[in-house]
Amino acid sequence: MSKILMKGNEAFGEAAVLAGCKYFFGYPITPQSELPHYMAKRLPEVGGVFLQAESEIAAINMVYGAAGAGARVMTSSSGPGISLKMEGVSYLAGAELPAVLVNVVRGGPGLGNIAPAQSDYFQATKGGGHGDYRLIVLAPSSVQEIVDLTAKAFDLADQYMNPVMLLADGILGQMMEPVELKDIKPNIPAKPWAVNGMKGRAYRNLIVSVHIVAEDNEKFNLTLQAKYDKIFQNEVLYENYKMDDAEFVMVAYGSSARLAKGAVDKAREKGLKVGLIRPITLWPFPSERLAEAATTAKAFLTVEMSLGQMVEDVRLAVNGVKPVYLYTRTGGMVPVVKDIVVELEKIVQGGGK
Repeated sequence: MSKILMKGNEAFGEAAVLAGCKYFFGYPITPQSELPHYMAKRLPEVGGVFLQAESEIAAINMVYGAAGAGARVMTSSSGPGISLKMEGVSYLAGAELPAVLVNVVRGGPGLGNIAPAQSDYFQATKGGGHGDYRLIVLAPSSVQEIVDLTAKAFDLADQYMNPVMLLADGILGQMMEPVELKDIKPNIPAKPWAVNGMKGRAYRNLIVSVHIVAEDNEKFNLTLQAKYDKIFQNEVLYENYKMDDAEFVMVAYGSSARLAKGAVDKAREKGLKVGLIRPITLWPFPSERLAEAATTAKAFLTVEMSLGQMVEDVRLAVNGVKPVYLYTRTGGMVPVVKDIVVELEKIVQGGGK
């Protein structure tokens, strides 16, 4: 199949349509607005429905309704909009409904700006809503990976009956790259649980997330935890880059990982044995791979477009066996390859921070 040039935000939409998504409910906010724009044109072409809701809160509750009816459904937003959706995300997780959410992260907190950031990592991986729940969180680092992981997100959502978040940033949403729309075929399972009419059944389906009796709610939470344990066992994804002989390991995801790869190459030119572990699933996090790397590495450097959020998971994984350093830019600023290399040189010389 030949390649076509696509913007990241549009690639989210096209991959979703090819994966069988027929419904999109959202609200515009930069830097993801091209995604709802694309879906507004594309979905009617395949018999689907696009609706710009009156608010982000309305949009996520429409997602709940469509997911409950058994449809493949998507919503997207950025920073402040995702925050408004969080109650509904908790409801989706509590009702065990499959849905896909896209967060094209902008600088924060508050309204912040429209520049790229990774400061929503905590919100995505630790639960931005209430209660004991988890999202599967996928972090693409190219427009091609946006395509591939969007298709995978719908399959994972249906497989585990759980909402899935695609966590990108303003760079990935706005950049254009050649992509192949390959091997994306809807793989939609039967959904006998859906609330979509009785259709000859002798019983009515009911979808709720309320368990008034405490003992019942605890039992349900333990059932959820068993599901999350299964996801952790089966769905961890990461990339190794020049890790075979690495003495110093960088950890980065998304756009930061692209820059970190450049820093690895420059450091190698200077004779430094540096490698990169790129988490693709931010939850479940590749903790075991990092723990394994800690048995041979001398130190780690986490590169993030935030004040340092993923670094906490890196430190938990390394468990104090080796030092973990942090290089960050925040507020919409982007790491620079030469500055990352300087930080690596400091670490090698024993003066990292």
